Amino acid sequence: MGVHSDEPGKSMEWPGALDVRGLLEGGWRPTPIRDFILKVHSRCNLACDYCYMYEMADQGWRRQPRRMSRQVLEWTTQRIVEHARTNRLPEVQVVLHGGEPLLAGVDHLRYALETVTATAGRDVDVGFSVQTNGVLLDDLYLDLFAEYGVSVGVSVDGDEEGHDLHRRRPDGRGSYRAVVDGLERLMGPRYRHLFGGLLSTIELRNDPVVTYESLLAFTPPEMDFLLPHGNWDTPPPGRPPDESAPYGDWLIAIFDRWYAGEADVVRIRLFSEIIRLLFGRMSASEAVGLSPVAVAVVETNGEIEQVDSLKSAYDGAAGTRLHVSRDPFDTVLSLPSVAARQIGRRALSDQCLACPAHEVCGGGLYPHRYRSGTGFRNPSVFCHDLFKLISHIRDVVSRDLNPVPVEAPVVVG
Repeated sequence: MGVHSDEPGKSMEWPGALDVRGLLEGGWRPTPIRDFILKVHSRCNLACDYCYMYEMADQGWRRQPRRMSRQVLEWTTQRIVEHARTNRLPEVQVVLHGGEPLLAGVDHLRYALETVTATAGRDVDVGFSVQTNGVLLDDLYLDLFAEYGVSVGVSVDGDEEGHDLHRRRPDGRGSYRAVVDGLERLMGPRYRHLFGGLLSTIELRNDPVVTYESLLAFTPPEMDFLLPHGNWDTPPPGRPPDESAPYGDWLIAIFDRWYAGEADVVRIRLFSEIIRLLFGRMSASEAVGLSPVAVAVVETNGEIEQVDSLKSAYDGAAGTRLHVSRDPFDTVLSLPSVAARQIGRRALSDQCLACPAHEVCGGGLYPHRYRSGTGFRNPSVFCHDLFKLISHIRDVVSRDLNPVPVEAPVVVG
């Protein structure tokens, strides 16, 4: 079975015809799913104009129930625990996601956490997290998250001006002040241990150092900067079809500031993962590197999907035709579209394989490779940006080691 799409011809694009049986016969084995993203609510209380869920190619959210029902939660939990036990996974991660997950309400989120915890029992350890825009974050939610040890990630795009450029309410008002109120509660001594980190989507019009320092003021344990979603058919803003690297330059400005100052205090995930990869280690991020992606998404109606950022490519790109009421998660692993995220360099284009940075870059984030007609076997639309960033980090780290020990496998030439 290939990628489900309502558009004709998509099944012929790569990886629609990927021979999973041949891979298995050749000795490849899928990596079990360890991260389960539960779309507990399909709507949002903000109207961010860059959102891949609501503003891009896939408009499937319109057909979704607003909230994941208790029945779907129960089916989902049973499938998660079944998958963990079948594959002898001692630990899995469950992410409460949306839309805006807090719109599901405290009682419903409590039911979700209780159900997963009770079903998992003592033989499967479940780590919980929630990714929220922070607007609704109050003591009721934080008390619930403290009870179940839920790590809280908040999306913030910089200072007030930079954040409110895109992250606005449906009536056009900015959301920054409400987000800060929620963050200040999270940062207090009672809940500080729940603070997972900050996510920030890059906006080239925002000053990179000002953006970084405004996030640093919240003293997060971790932050990450996300490239805005786009592909070869629909390029991201400010990404011209030339060899310039505006996003690479933007990120380099932050890297230099961070590396010289706070690298030992706050982790910036993208930079830390690139450094790990430069020393020959595996990546824990799907944004870079060639590590197998072991993530499944459950929509509010119970449909099993691939990572939701694929919705930025085309309508149906994340679909699988599977449902938690009837299909075990092991079935997901047999799909060409999922296997393609787990076979490393075999999924890269010839252009990527010829690049000295391909072991570190890994082709970039998978949705950013899409081009109609050829599918996902292309370089990232951010190819030049990633190459410039990786090369810069390699050079800075190499100078810092001075001389680079022979045994340190700095793999970018």
